[in-house]
Amino acid sequence: MTDDLMLKSAAELSRLVHSRKVSSRELLEEAIGRYEAFNPKVNAVSGHQIEDAQLKANEADEATARGESNGLFHGLPVTIKEAYDWVGTPSTWGNPEWADNFPDSNSPSVDRLMGAGAIIWAKTNVPFMLGDWQSFNEIYGCTNNPWDLNRTPGGSSGGSAVSLATGMSALEIGSDIGASIRNPAHYCGVFGHKPTMGLIPQTGHAAPGVETVVDIAVMGPLARSANDLDDALSVLAGPDGFDANGYRIELPEPNKKSLTDYKVGVLLDSPACATSTALIDHLQETVDDLAGLGVEVVQAAPQIDQTEFFENYLLLLRATNGVSIGDEAFNRALPGHEGWERGERSYRNLIDHAAHMTHREWYALHQQRELYRRDWSTFFEDFDLLLCPAAASTAFVHDHEGERPDRTIEVDGRQEPVVDQLFWAGWSCSVYLPSTVAPVGLIDGLPVGLQIVAPHLHDRRSIHFASLLEAEIGGFVAPPGYERIES
Repeated sequence: MTDDLMLKSAAELSRLVHSRKVSSRELLEEAIGRYEAFNPKVNAVSGHQIEDAQLKANEADEATARGESNGLFHGLPVTIKEAYDWVGTPSTWGNPEWADNFPDSNSPSVDRLMGAGAIIWAKTNVPFMLGDWQSFNEIYGCTNNPWDLNRTPGGSSGGSAVSLATGMSALEIGSDIGASIRNPAHYCGVFGHKPTMGLIPQTGHAAPGVETVVDIAVMGPLARSANDLDDALSVLAGPDGFDANGYRIELPEPNKKSLTDYKVGVLLDSPACATSTALIDHLQETVDDLAGLGVEVVQAAPQIDQTEFFENYLLLLRATNGVSIGDEAFNRALPGHEGWERGERSYRNLIDHAAHMTHREWYALHQQRELYRRDWSTFFEDFDLLLCPAAASTAFVHDHEGERPDRTIEVDGRQEPVVDQLFWAGWSCSVYLPSTVAPVGLIDGLPVGLQIVAPHLHDRRSIHFASLLEAEIGGFVAPPGYERIES
């Protein structure tokens, strides 16, 4: 067995297992070998259950020998984001106060992966309370980008993307409320899919004691291939709990065969977010390449005031975050809220106000969002997809000083608020739309992802387009130095 097998797609690995050219145990041992070789540098894995996984891999090999398969991911070693409930491991969200939060049942996503034959062996790192585009916390430390250890891998599914990029896992599951799947995929050069809101249940991915659905938040897969995203969606999608008594999922098929069948709108810059010229130029080259391959490309986007849209998203996002803060933090937010009421419009004022807003105001914002959803629906009457950035730049240098609202990143030689690039996050997720990020090359040695937004519940359309793009322009490439395990 070579020690680069775990850089192949999950589908390729599945074929090797089913043909008995490689065993599940061998794949797991390579994943563990990569963990032992690379995790000291990247710190992607936050905890593991290796011995149990080895037993399950042996059982999978025995089933293979009998001609049996447990599903799409039979015998494949998989890691999962730390926030998912997995019996035997804590779900801390990087919060020291939750260090002893050991669930007594698995998340449905975990059970569905295992039901499809996956061998889950480890969890991957996150930022404190899943609230950053960096992945560091007091419990597990800082995760580094394998393309440049001085840079962030993204967040909050940062460890997830690094695990995939370095071959520790065949597949990953993350979550996304502010590009937490899409941003790490973009920064680390892997594929990520943010599903339509509600398509994959949130159950088992919640703060302790929280039983309600969290607005905007979605669960979704990351992978080294677009087709793996589609397979994961088949396994993970569908209702649970009360809804499972009657509801079933039947996603529309793409109904397209080639790139020449697609008409796409393109939005690469916005007044709501300063975006790197180098990133815009690179993505424009990608779009030009797609046009050369027969895609009908139009510089067009939904007819929406993007600055007003961004504020609507931020207020709804921070209202969602605000319900989970403790009493002390809630009280500290009162002066900032009062400042917002007086017309003070800093981002910190916005956060504090959102925590204190009335339901009446929230409902007005929600009503406006429904109007935006109509605008998007109108746009998709003429276009199959929208192509746009996933972030304002490539991965930025670690910055753990102070609090996130006060940090900046460099964009075209200027320091810009790091939170401004949440515009590209909210552009699709605020209105519950699916979007896929696909790697499309490098800028100065750092990965670039293209965000592909699709209509409501047309998740397979954006994934299909990503697969066509992958075949023509190139997909996952291993970071230098991680192609093989050094002997």
